[in-house]
Amino acid sequence: MVDELIYVGDPMCSWCWGFAPELDRLVAARPEIPLRIVVGGLRPGPAAEPMSDRMQEFLAHHWQEVAARSGQPFDHAILERRDWVYDTEPACRAVVSMREMAPELTFPFFARIQRAFYAEGVDVTQFEAYPSLLDGFAVDAAAFMEVCEHEDSRKTAWRDFATARQWGISGFPTLLARTENSARIIARGFTHFDQLEAALAS
Repeated sequence: MVDELIYVGDPMCSWCWGFAPELDRLVAARPEIPLRIVVGGLRPGPAAEPMSDRMQEFLAHHWQEVAARSGQPFDHAILERRDWVYDTEPACRAVVSMREMAPELTFPFFARIQRAFYAEGVDVTQFEAYPSLLDGFAVDAAAFMEVCEHEDSRKTAWRDFATARQWGISGFPTLLARTENSARIIARGFTHFDQLEAALAS
């Protein structure tokens, strides 16, 4: 019996965005299994890179590949800009802040950040983007931003990154099924819903 699904991902990871519909289907099909999100930290803080021609080419290639495989929409306009840094720490901090304030909303908010960045071209590396992303979420925006911008959210996010590394996870998305005695990886990278269901059944 599976006690918990653990999703290790990053809201600014393109393959996590591609995987989103498959994970949505699994969560809807298995509402009895709790889902816990651990942010993995794709390019946080010191690993962040300014947007450049080289970075644009690299990301555009990956985005096209993900779109072709998953059918997910991508807005490439943000890649034309050179006034931002591909730093995934703020988005991860936003996720762990929601996890602290309203754990049941963590997965929907993770998904909202993904859609904002990939399909709507919102620069989610800036904290000022988040109040508008809270529309429809039953949390106080001012209180959320206070938590999100506090140093504690950075520490929590980096603890998540360390946890993922301790588990030997360096690529996202990764989905684990935890039982009473162990945790087993059932998805490493983009995985279709039918494969996820089969892995759970086994």
